[in-house]
Amino acid sequence: MKRNFIIGIFALSLFVACNKDKEILNTLNDYNLEMESKGYHFGDAIALPKEITENAESITISFGEKETNNLVVDPKFFTLGDNAVTFNIKKKGGEVLQQDATINVFAKNPEAKLNYTVVKEYPHATPNFVQGFQLDGNTVYESEGQYGASKLWKYTLGGTAPIASTPQPEKYFAEGMTIAGDKIYQLTWKEKTMFVYNKSDLKLIREYPYPNVMGEGWGLTYDGKHLIASDGTKNLYFLDLNDPSKMVKYISVAGNTQAYDQLNELEFHNGFVYANVWQKPVILKINPANGEVVGTFDFTEIAKKHTTNNDDVLNGIAFKGENMLVTGKNWPVIYEVAVK
Repeated sequence: MKRNFIIGIFALSLFVACNKDKEILNTLNDYNLEMESKGYHFGDAIALPKEITENAESITISFGEKETNNLVVDPKFFTLGDNAVTFNIKKKGGEVLQQDATINVFAKNPEAKLNYTVVKEYPHATPNFVQGFQLDGNTVYESEGQYGASKLWKYTLGGTAPIASTPQPEKYFAEGMTIAGDKIYQLTWKEKTMFVYNKSDLKLIREYPYPNVMGEGWGLTYDGKHLIASDGTKNLYFLDLNDPSKMVKYISVAGNTQAYDQLNELEFHNGFVYANVWQKPVILKINPANGEVVGTFDFTEIAKKHTTNNDDVLNGIAFKGENMLVTGKNWPVIYEVAVK
């Protein structure tokens, strides 16, 4: 009888402990879901409910290969946008409870709604599936996509006759491109190959693999020091100009209430990165120091004139002085807009 009593007490204690663990994890889950929607900003405390902290000897957060016991949203540990983390709660009895969560980090300041006025229109070659777009002087440089039709070419703004053109082999799908000095750098979509050309005659001179951390090649620009690439995620990758297979750093992009992914065609101008969001008539103005979106352009009125499916979308950003040039895949027009 005494033995059964002891077993009963043990079973009851185990039951109570299990219920307490479940209560802790449920409380943590409720808190995480609330904050996932609300989001954090850098410097915010991760203020876990006392039902968790009072029962914990220690609490850490692991993120990839990193782990911290500092319950503050620190930019040394977190990135803007979504961060997939694990909470590790060591109870006072030594047991460890774990729970996965998403910590969304947003920019502190709301994005400005940036305005523009169309001041001029130029013809654009309709068959061209624009992936990269840049103006140098009065010469437009374009990278065109699609397997079997990919090429790099240049022409005079206001015309559509090629000055020079270099096709890619059928196995490549060309993506973003940029000019750096006397060279042009061009990404490919899934082939993990970057081409380098002479700017003058578009002659191919080198190839590089790009970093494996980049899943695909989407957009490319140059800030005067590094190549900056997008891969369709929320990240922008800063690459070594002399060896683009090496990543120097990366940043993640977010606004005040949301993260932005599917970053595509890029342009660097006056200290900011401009990026369009794939399949949306939106161009972001991004602070390259920290990834914060400081402003957004809404090109719905222009894009709806030309977008009839998922292919013929806004996908071209360049600058003509302080005015912006925008176009899209298979669009017949390049728009020059004065930005405000």
